[in-house]
Amino acid sequence: MTDLRFGVVGLGARSRIAQYAHRPGEGSEVVAVCDPVAGQRDLALELYPDATAYADHSELLDQKLDGVFLTTPDDLHEGPAIDFLQAGVSVFVEKPLAITTEGSDRVLQAAYDSGARLYVGHNMRHMPVVLTMRQLIQDGAIGDVKAIWCRHFVGHGGDFYFKDWHADRTRTTGLLLQKGAHDIDVMHWLAGGYTTRVNAMGALTLYGGITDRMDRTGQRFKDFVSSDNWPPLEQKGLAPVMDVEDLSMANLLLDNGVFLTYEQCHYTPDYWRNYTVIGTHGRLENFGDGPGGVVKVWNSRRSGYREDADLVVEIGGDNENHGGADPHLVAEFVNFVREGGATLTSPIAARAAVAAGYAATQSLRANGVPQDVPALDPALVSYFDNGQTR
Repeated sequence: MTDLRFGVVGLGARSRIAQYAHRPGEGSEVVAVCDPVAGQRDLALELYPDATAYADHSELLDQKLDGVFLTTPDDLHEGPAIDFLQAGVSVFVEKPLAITTEGSDRVLQAAYDSGARLYVGHNMRHMPVVLTMRQLIQDGAIGDVKAIWCRHFVGHGGDFYFKDWHADRTRTTGLLLQKGAHDIDVMHWLAGGYTTRVNAMGALTLYGGITDRMDRTGQRFKDFVSSDNWPPLEQKGLAPVMDVEDLSMANLLLDNGVFLTYEQCHYTPDYWRNYTVIGTHGRLENFGDGPGGVVKVWNSRRSGYREDADLVVEIGGDNENHGGADPHLVAEFVNFVREGGATLTSPIAARAAVAAGYAATQSLRANGVPQDVPALDPALVSYFDNGQTR
């Protein structure tokens, strides 16, 4: 088997997923790395010593790559993705697809026009907790889904999202999109529909009162993340530009009539997601979202609180790489580049998650005024739902 040739553009923390595609002699190899920061390039060459390093993604466009991992900051997804697609290179775009609905649509259009394959890194579709809940729903464990509630406790929010570019709305739109795109996509997938209308509220309720700021240009993620930074008001060295919300709540209506609620807080002591899915014949809920956690299902009628459930399913996976999802995500992309076909992830679903998060953020900043999600061109929907074939 001839090795597929991959490039990696954007060499920050998330770029490490490309290591799963580096299997020289076994089907795929990372042959090019790209980042404007020389130190990042040097570190990447320690992982891929036979690769060639570049400072600008435009230098990779004529390198005869089969695919590229685009793991840049969020505002640098749209432009490079379009450039590579137009050059005929298959693209893995780390989620979110873009930071606006319009930007997402432009990427989809570029993939449609060029015929190059587009894949979006929504790794949670490969997480055991999500797959467990989806299988229970598909098996009819709770009947037809009518509502989903998600509470996202972001225990390391101050370190992960308020010390670098994530805190700047010009780079992300906001964390209701940047962070919430994962959960919105999961809820869309579990519910079998996409958001059409949304309203939201939220604010910068805690970190905005911290005056200790620091420009971390040139630092890597590991340089400023620590579990010792607690309690939240003791954080130091937050980003100079910090205008995204640390607390947000959104209500979403789907095209199939299902209702969703999403809540996100960036200063909780714990870090996990809790989904509650309510159907016509019961409900399910996860307790923990990794190995050691469980999904519980209640079907029989009862009154009052009872901890025991009618069905308890243990969550598998491992404690690394998002429950073991990342290797499966990359393997799916590599196979998609080589063979095409169906994938668990979906560019249309990725656009729907961005569109819902973007509309929710606009609502939040307009004092909760409801926002409608613009429809996508049916030709694009058909193309991507058909495995990116005409």
